[in-house]
Parts: sequence; structure tokens; C-alpha cells
Amino acid sequence: MLETLLVGIVLFASTNIDDVFLTMAFFADPGLRPRAIVAGKYAGIAALVAASAAAAACALAVPSEWIALLGLAPLGLGIQRLVAAWRARSRPAKDGGDEAGATGGSFLAQAASVAAITAANGGDNLGVYIPVFAQDLGRIPVYAAIFAAMTGVWCVVGRALVTHRLVAATMRRLAGVLLPWVLIALGLWILKDATSLVRPTPG
Repeated sequence: MLETLLVGIVLFASTNIDDVFLTMAFFADPGLRPRAIVAGKYAGIAALVAASAAAAACALAVPSEWIALLGLAPLGLGIQRLVAAWRARSRPAKDGGDEAGATGGSFLAQAASVAAITAANGGDNLGVYIPVFAQDLGRIPVYAAIFAAMTGVWCVVGRALVTHRLVAATMRRLAGVLLPWVLIALGLWILKDATSLVRPTPG
């Protein structure tokens, strides 16, 4: 259970660092209701978890060694982000903040807009969640509960950081450095169960 808890926390945090800044952008928009933002965030994360669980369930008939090869997805994403970060060093930095163009409208409309943007922003998360979920479907409810708690934390942090730009800038720099390595480590952790595929068979 402790391992599942730690994996769930790292899994959510490593794949949603970018989402902190998106959440900040939502809360910085005076046209969005805070409750609609929170509801939308939960709906978007729930959609990602449901899609990942469904895809993981489809892998039940596949041997675990082959399922572990899905670890190539987060490994590839980590390498891709590492290369992108290396290339970005030679380019001038650009401030974000226009991702959350969802002002006005009813509560449901705002929540739906936040949910859609959250799900779209977390599309790459599927490549990380699916192989982890596929390792043990029984742990998915635990991961879902952890993700629900972490989503609440993300909302609180995003709201608090709206007025602390120095902290936000520091976190953005740290995210760019740490996130690729976390994804690479996660991919290697999943791939460890596929080592039997390359071991020479005895005799």
C-alpha cells in the first residue's frame, strides 16, 4: 500500500506539473467562477483516469512482460521533453497564460470548458497512466483516490500562487529541469518487468 501511495503521488505530480500553471491561469481569470474551476479540474482528471483504466483493462490478455513494454511511452516522453528543453535554451522565453480562454457563460459551461482544457492538456498523461494501471487493475481505485486528493492540492496551490509570481517563475524553471528525468525514471521502473524478454533462455 505504501508503494502504491508513493507511486500514485509521483505519477500525478510528475505528469501534472504543467497543470499547476494552467490552474493558475484559470484562477487569474476574473471571468471564471472558482467553483467552476475546481469542478472542471476534477471532471478533466476523472476523464483521463477513466480513459486510462479502460485502455489498461484491454491489455489483460497480454502477458505482463509485454505490458511492461508500455514503459517505453513515459520513457519516450521524458526523452522528448529533455530534448525540447535543451533546444529551448537557445530560444527567448515566452510567457504563457492564454491557455485558459474560457471566460463568461454559466457554471456548467465554465466547468465544461475547464474540464476540456484540462483533459486536452493532459493528453500525454495517458502514455504514463496506462502502463502503470495495466500492471495491477486492482490498484486503479487507489490511484483514483490519490489523484482526487492531489487534484484538490493542485487547485489550492494554483490559487495561492496566482499572487506569487516569483515563486511561480522558480517552479517553472524547476519543472523544466526535473520533469523529463522523472518521466524517464518512471519509464525505466515500468520496463524492469520486461527484462525477461531479453534474458537468454537456459539450455
